[in-house]
Amino acid sequence: MPRIVILGAGFGGLFAAKKLAGVAADVTVVDRHNYHLFQPLLYQVATAGLPPSDIAWPIRSILSRQKNTSVLLAEVMGIDVARHEVILESEAVAFDYLIVATGSTHSYFGHEDWETLAPGLKSIDDATHIRRRILTAFERAEMTDDDAARERLLRFVIVGGGPTGVELAGTIAELAHHTLAADFRRIDPRSATIILVEAGPRLLPYLRVSLSDYARQSLARLGVEVRLGTPVTHCDREGVTIGGDRIAAATIIWAAGVAASPAGRWLDAESDQVGRVIVRADLSIKSDPDIFVIGDAALVKNAQGEPVPGIAPAAKQQGRFVADLIARRIAGKTSAKTFRYRHAGHLATIGRRSAVIEFPRYQMTGRLAWWIWGIAHIYFLVGVPSPLVVSIRWLWEYITYGRGARLITGAEHAD
Repeated sequence: MPRIVILGAGFGGLFAAKKLAGVAADVTVVDRHNYHLFQPLLYQVATAGLPPSDIAWPIRSILSRQKNTSVLLAEVMGIDVARHEVILESEAVAFDYLIVATGSTHSYFGHEDWETLAPGLKSIDDATHIRRRILTAFERAEMTDDDAARERLLRFVIVGGGPTGVELAGTIAELAHHTLAADFRRIDPRSATIILVEAGPRLLPYLRVSLSDYARQSLARLGVEVRLGTPVTHCDREGVTIGGDRIAAATIIWAAGVAASPAGRWLDAESDQVGRVIVRADLSIKSDPDIFVIGDAALVKNAQGEPVPGIAPAAKQQGRFVADLIARRIAGKTSAKTFRYRHAGHLATIGRRSAVIEFPRYQMTGRLAWWIWGIAHIYFLVGVPSPLVVSIRWLWEYITYGRGARLITGAEHAD
């Protein structure tokens, strides 16, 4: 029986696995975590809006009804292309077909020493660590009598004006101005300063200029200070330097860039400057037609020759495409030759009841856009036992400005 190995249970890997449910093959899914994560809502966990269990579910549970699929909790150490083996920590797993969907990680543009000072947001661990930093900053501000120390503790800097940065900035502002407003006695959380820094000329640069402007104005209404065209030039335990300005801040969050997983190095494949593997039209690597790379780990181009965006819908489409191609090969049928990306649109939320949406033929902003954003995200929750319960709880917390996940947990990091 053909052996199909899928590395990574993100959107691309998981949707490939689900598409292979009825195929006469032995499917193995390998991931270093035992859960599938709905990454678009990670910022909600980081800002105490949702508990991790609302956006992550066990991979085994999601795939439990697929009798041809097994799951391995393991770290990938490398890939032997010639022998068709994936090298794990304690064993080698042979394959006939390989789907690499290992995603991406943070990029600090050559300043890797900033990672401990300005954590990024890619995993549940990242989110709970950032949540701890944010909530602890308010607690420490409550305990100090030093005005300068209090101002530093209540100053939050988010680096990067993409969707994650915009969503974090808006939600931290609402956390300070509404959710925590009545919780403290010595400080006023509403005095917190939230600064969003973007090196480029505008926020959400993949959107039309009018939508970028709307996002900036919406953040300003929430009390967020937006600094455009000003890259971060230095970062340390006391704060950041932006352009020529020194800003004292206790909490710095990195949302400025991504780098692909080590897939290119594992496969000894041609990659671009951020590590994405350059794949052929059918998403296979140039040296082996039975090895495919999808999602954030791959450089995929659309019909216009432009890179396909690294978003969930693209990864899902790629996962389904590769799974269908493999299934057809196993069945002895002619397989599709070219992956064609169907772009449904871009969405980003800006705090409570405000969002921007850009569909191929029209755009939308404001409260209605926020409702569409919310419905779309709940609709695409994968594996959640009761999406209705999650959506009702989420809606109630948004309407009441409640936060049921304001827990400071985990070990203290060496900040």
